[in-house]
Amino acid sequence: MTVAELAALAGGRVFCGGDVRVERVASVESAEAGAVAFVEEQKVLGGAGACRASCLIVPEGAGESARERERAVPAVVEAARPKLAFALVARALHPPKARGAGIHPTAVVAASAEVGEGAFVGEYASVGERARVGAGTQILAGARVGDEVTVGRECVLHAGVVLYDGVSLGDRVVLHAGVVVGADGFGYVRDPEGVYHKFPQVGTVRIEDDVEIGALSCVDRGALGATRVGRGTKIDNLVQVAHNVEIGERVVIAAQTGISGSTVIESGAVIGGQVGMGDHARVLSGAVVGSQAGILPGKIVRAGVWWGTPVQPLDEYKRQNAHVKRLPQMREELKELRRRVEELTARLESREGGDGSA
Repeated sequence: MTVAELAALAGGRVFCGGDVRVERVASVESAEAGAVAFVEEQKVLGGAGACRASCLIVPEGAGESARERERAVPAVVEAARPKLAFALVARALHPPKARGAGIHPTAVVAASAEVGEGAFVGEYASVGERARVGAGTQILAGARVGDEVTVGRECVLHAGVVLYDGVSLGDRVVLHAGVVVGADGFGYVRDPEGVYHKFPQVGTVRIEDDVEIGALSCVDRGALGATRVGRGTKIDNLVQVAHNVEIGERVVIAAQTGISGSTVIESGAVIGGQVGMGDHARVLSGAVVGSQAGILPGKIVRAGVWWGTPVQPLDEYKRQNAHVKRLPQMREELKELRRRVEELTARLESREGGDGSA
């Protein structure tokens, strides 16, 4: 790509060097000739050093400063959001690896299955009865598409993905290695003798367009209805989504989060790593839940930044945390106060004893 093409793709403005050609992205520190790098804030331009990139993406209004500081950089592009511009450029310069259309000889595809034009089914993968695989979808080594599963167009199922029977994926869904969609939810009923009996897990999972789910994450099927993951949502590695959970659009969920059954996460929410959610909780749009927070069953988390266990507004969490950090000091102060009280008590008792003897 030329820098001019790069700028048009990223919505930026060429400050200089529009005809310079680039072929890859890199960090400011590691960039060499032919690479594109970015600086997110003008104030850190000075720390970029002698950048060797062929093109530097900088904040709007920082072009002149970048050219003065980084004289070795042949081209500069200004962008309102340099990191976003860099991501768009990276996607164009480093497209995902795609296999040519076809079915590998070791794959097993049911006669009743439909595999769309341009789709690829890799080594030892399998596609079940009456399953439908959309055009351009990539099913990689060892993946399993169950019976009556629907997979949309241009999806990527990485190695070892398992789609249980009856689940559905929209278009451009990416499931990384080991993702399991549609396993039974964790639901049991205890009888008077203490024996656990499985509650029916006969629902399904619906994953909408442009969802990406990280390696070894699990999305359980609904008990009687559907578990849903909304359009554009991004889920990290090792996340558990339990039965009948409703996740809205453009939600971001970081690694090792566990979401209990029938919880609702509304569109646009952000969930940090290792968050635990009790059943029937609700996270409203605009909420940001910090790492390792604990949300009690039935709790409603409103818009704002939340932290801690049980989860609370960030300002309250900070005040509480400040008090907790003072506990060792308060302990010493309490010991000193106790010592003084005991000393004063002893003096008073001594005086009272002396008056009585007189």
